[in-house]
Amino acid sequence: MDKVKEFFSNLVQHQAFLETAILVVGSLAFLVIGHFVAKFIAWLVAKMLHRRSAADLLIDFISKVVYVMVFSIPLMAALELAGLNVTSVMAILGALGLAIGLALKDSLSNFAAGVIISVLGPFRTGDFVEVADLSGTVTDVSLFSTILTTTDNKLVTIPNNSIINNPITNFTAKNTRRIDMTIGVSYDDDLKVARDILTRVVNANPRVLKDPAPAVVLMDLADSSINFACRPWVNKEDYWGVRDELLETFKSELEAAGCSFPYPQQDVHMHTVSSG
Repeated sequence: MDKVKEFFSNLVQHQAFLETAILVVGSLAFLVIGHFVAKFIAWLVAKMLHRRSAADLLIDFISKVVYVMVFSIPLMAALELAGLNVTSVMAILGALGLAIGLALKDSLSNFAAGVIISVLGPFRTGDFVEVADLSGTVTDVSLFSTILTTTDNKLVTIPNNSIINNPITNFTAKNTRRIDMTIGVSYDDDLKVARDILTRVVNANPRVLKDPAPAVVLMDLADSSINFACRPWVNKEDYWGVRDELLETFKSELEAAGCSFPYPQQDVHMHTVSSG
């Protein structure tokens, strides 16, 4: 009789061990299969976004979100299979997420701004921009910050929240740019001669675009000079080179024609009052 009891006791213990092993193996199987399924679905989403020419930063973010959302299903199933109370686990994770969110409020604000930058795409890596009173070439764009390389070769890291809350000027978003120059001549100079020289110099430069056509217009009669607005269009990579060439040629050609560049000046009239 004792041997029979011992046999059934061992059988029960063995059966309990088998059930526990099956639960563990089943939970691991849920996690492994769920991981590969979530990775595959995230890969499909990333591939579709690539076909639509979405920003790399946005593709990376969305694919990670899809992976977490899909993997959470087999994760909850594995926890349920292992005998854990999923409701309690979800409550703990919710409270933990709230605490982390409050502690990382500023970082989450930068994160949200990074997502907006990815969606709207006001600039990309390699663009020359002016943001938050700083200008430079965009070196890297992440979900939390943007790195600029300034013209004097400094790296500046700007929080994305500072960028999204300020005006953004992208100087290289378009293929062409207009050069705005103000050229002042003396009131004693012949305006027709000055205008003809400015027009001829602009049209003679091979890197100035014919369409849109350059404009040379009389802008205003200033205190010390008569100002012409000279506005040629160039390809964006030629902006600074053409501007330098035009200014140098303007000075030499105008001076050769007898025109002058007046300094700011004021006329002072003195009156003598007799003692009588």
